[in-house]
Amino acid sequence: MNQIPVSVHILEREYQVMCAEDEREALVASAQALNVRMREIRTTGRVVGGERIAVMTALNLIHELMQQNATQSLADQVLLTRIKNLDAAVAITLDHVGSPEKQSTAKGS
Repeated sequence: MNQIPVSVHILEREYQVMCAEDEREALVASAQALNVRMREIRTTGRVVGGERIAVMTALNLIHELMQQNATQSLADQVLLTRIKNLDAAVAITLDHVGSPEKQSTAKGS
């Protein structure tokens, strides 16, 4: 895949990053979102210095990602349980409809 240099600005600093052409827009959007998050932390005044701001931003982002993963995992478990319950209900229904007693009763009607 063809790599291109992309210039992004984060906390008034310019960074050159190589990425695939088709990923350029996503990279720029990611850099803009990161810049916003880092500015938010900087404006609190509690964290000073670019490196510390970057570390705090990274910690916050990883924490949010882990929370989302845990939420998604729980949702996946709930969905899997629902699918298993539906599968069991379908199997019972099919077994009931296809049982020999039901077929002979239906023929005698």
